[in-house]
Amino acid sequence: MSADAFLVAAFGLGYLLGSIPFGLILTKLAGTKDLRSIGSGSIGATNVLRTGSKALAVGTLLGDALKGTLAVVIAGYYGGPNAAMLAGLGAFLGHLYPVWLKFKGGKGIATYIGVLIGLFWPAAIVFCVMWLATAFTTRYSSLSALIAAFVTPLFLWWFGHPALASLFVVLTLLLFYVHRENIKRLQTGTEGRIGEK
Repeated sequence: MSADAFLVAAFGLGYLLGSIPFGLILTKLAGTKDLRSIGSGSIGATNVLRTGSKALAVGTLLGDALKGTLAVVIAGYYGGPNAAMLAGLGAFLGHLYPVWLKFKGGKGIATYIGVLIGLFWPAAIVFCVMWLATAFTTRYSSLSALIAAFVTPLFLWWFGHPALASLFVVLTLLLFYVHRENIKRLQTGTEGRIGEK
């Protein structure tokens, strides 16, 4: 396989792994109502928490993160850094726009973290610390994610990873885009806080 073909394959692998809807799968196996019919309608961990099951929410968080990490690690092992980054992009897009769910997926926070873990784990720690600090003070999951994502490319650039910083600028812009309704609700004071159903 040529180098260019492998890069395409890495992106495809990432997309297929990223499009696995763990939140939907786990809640269906648990016998809860369709996740897309409650709360925000998202398939991510925050919305799974609205079912009342912390265990399912944790399972979804881990699954959505690990699929990003796995895509990066596999592609990086066989194809190097460029393949790893393309796999990470594919995994993130797969989570946001899964082909199996008519391109209506989750908000991407856990998968964003998972891709970070695979590419440069210290940045994932920074993301999580920023998220926790913001969540503790505001109790807004969306705001916490947006602030942490805004900081991430700056951290990567500061620590000498311009290629990764460029990738995460793209991922952060996508994250802001899929959170556009959350941003509107934050501006009007109607955004739901963590722990609210």
